[in-house]
Amino acid sequence: MEDLKKYIIGFMVGMLLGLWFGVNIGKEKPFWSNPFDRKAVQQKIKEKGGKVLEKGGKVLEESGRKLQGKEEQQ
Repeated sequence: MEDLKKYIIGFMVGMLLGLWFGVNIGKEKPFWSNPFDRKAVQQKIKEKGGKVLEKGGKVLEESGRKLQGKEEQQ
């Protein structure tokens, strides 16, 4: 009976650590960091938003150059 108790406790501890590590891996964070920290999600949104704005700016610049080239030809 005592062995069964050890196995159950070991199983529960293993499940909790596995969940902790799994959430951190899913959030692309270090293993031992806090998986309930919301700053990482907000930081990702800011980074992705910045990249989208940069790409949008480049597309606008290219289309502006093309329009200027067409106006000069006419």
